[in-house]
Amino acid sequence: MDCPHQQEVGVTVLPTLGLVGAVAARLANPGTAPSVLQTRRQHLAYGPPGIALLHIERAANGLGPWQHAHGWLAAASHGFLTSGPDSHPFYGVPAFAHALACAADHLPDSYQRALGAMDRQIEIDVRRRLDAAHRRIDSRCLPQLAEYDTIRGLTGYGAYLLRRNSGSPVVRAVLDYCVRLTEPIRQAGEDLPGWWTATGPSGSPDERFPGGHANTGTAHGIAGVLALLALAARKGTVTDGHLRALRTILTWLDCWQQETGRGSTWPYWVTRSELRTGRRAASKLRRPSWCYGTAGLARAQQLAALATSDIERQITAESVLAAALTDPDQLGATTDHGLCHGFAGLAHIAGRTAADAHPSTAGRLRAAIPGLLAAVCPVDRDLERAATALVSGTGAGPGLLDGAAGVALALLAADTAAPPQSAWDSCLLIA
Repeated sequence: MDCPHQQEVGVTVLPTLGLVGAVAARLANPGTAPSVLQTRRQHLAYGPPGIALLHIERAANGLGPWQHAHGWLAAASHGFLTSGPDSHPFYGVPAFAHALACAADHLPDSYQRALGAMDRQIEIDVRRRLDAAHRRIDSRCLPQLAEYDTIRGLTGYGAYLLRRNSGSPVVRAVLDYCVRLTEPIRQAGEDLPGWWTATGPSGSPDERFPGGHANTGTAHGIAGVLALLALAARKGTVTDGHLRALRTILTWLDCWQQETGRGSTWPYWVTRSELRTGRRAASKLRRPSWCYGTAGLARAQQLAALATSDIERQITAESVLAAALTDPDQLGATTDHGLCHGFAGLAHIAGRTAADAHPSTAGRLRAAIPGLLAAVCPVDRDLERAATALVSGTGAGPGLLDGAAGVALALLAADTAAPPQSAWDSCLLIA
């Protein structure tokens, strides 16, 4: 397949844009993916809203027709869209609204009435969630992960609202909640971080986590809250206690940062026994992904450093990420291509981080990207076969978070070497 544009890596040429086009062609028509429409119609992570983002971004870059984006948005909205307590940032009205907003930014005469109605419903739902969260804090009870996390909780809602209107009262209300979340809660004679949960990382009781845990990840933990606070501050939206909350999270993460000999890492979570001893239990190195691990945490710390003009922390965070992206042990633990915890996600975070990086570290970050892209798109691989594998073969399906649409979006961003035109990745809180 001919590639309209190719990315040079030394003497090697990676056909990234060709693979993006091949994936997009296989996902041009919602009618060819009936299982996605039937079971995952309202899912941003796995269904039509996320697939629409690929076509929206390609259209915004002049690489494809808007017709394909319209088709997937229509497929996602064909039927009732869930709102209220059964919805969340990656499911139902909020998920669809994110995709619709990405399109509407480039089509000012389209979708505005529907988007306005959804924004009003989202604000109602967020205020209900905030009321419940403040009642929980007032009663000195521990939160559920789904109360605050990026995928299902108020941090994810904050990402959407910040993008839509960064200075709105409801954005400030979410930030006020995030500040309260960083205040300790005393339980059974111990001071626990305000984001400590009584469950395991799945959100359910887990005998492997007696006494619960503190989750550090971007998808389900405190790194997502850190990123939201940092992004808001960079937009000039700061609430009472905002910077104090940032520093509280950063200090916590500093306590659990560990040197590996080839850089630093953070644990995916901290258990009750680790909290009591102040020491991490011995464990093997884990993959440095967006959802959990070094990549998401390093980007969140870089954003916080930029928001607080802390150059030393900025350089440290960028250096940690650069080391992780060239560490054979951490890369060896990465086994898939997706955005969430695969090579495409690592390449995209590396690109976003490099764009904001200090001159002393930007080059190292950019130098790591070609190797990550080569893991997804080897130069000698047949593009048609590779696209088929991503969409429906050995890959994780057509969706955004784990599947072909997300991989293609990351490859497109790397190929253009510019921020996404549609801000599709704002839902990940990395920009």
